[in-house]
Amino acid sequence: MENNSEENLIHKIQSGDVSASRLLYSRYVRYLSAIVSRYLNNDEDVKDVLQESFLKIFSSIGSFQYKGVGSIKGWMAKITLNETLKHIRNNRKLKFLELDVKEMDRPEEEVETENIPSDEIHRMIRELPDGYRTIFNLYVIDGKSHKEIATLLHIKESSSASQLHRAKAILAEKIKQYKARYSSSL
Repeated sequence: MENNSEENLIHKIQSGDVSASRLLYSRYVRYLSAIVSRYLNNDEDVKDVLQESFLKIFSSIGSFQYKGVGSIKGWMAKITLNETLKHIRNNRKLKFLELDVKEMDRPEEEVETENIPSDEIHRMIRELPDGYRTIFNLYVIDGKSHKEIATLLHIKESSSASQLHRAKAILAEKIKQYKARYSSSL
């Protein structure tokens, strides 16, 4: 493909060009896989959700409206996130526990992560229990509000807030442990 700009690529896919579909897949499979992997730890689940996401992407790409560079990536990311959350709702029993008011009123600790490798931080996030990890990613990484999270996961806003509070506390503890273990190299 001589001119493989995003807009040109989309038009070719919408016209039925299979090689253009393959190119779109190869360009974005790793990015979309990373989105799913933030939420799911099981490799088979990640593959299943990714497959469902691409099926949805290719079945609805005919109605996609190109809005500039990056619009296809954003559109595909949104579909992938929605498919991931659908998988979580349908296949997981996310356990959300309400924190009492006293625990919620405790100020969150500011934790310094500057000298910790990003892959270590990602590992710590992936080790969070499913519910905490889901809320943390939606709020911190994807920038969703507690109201949006409550709607997406069919929970109360207070549940979202309490899960985020607990996730941050667990991560703060993991970071402290990491720093204690590797303090001489930091």
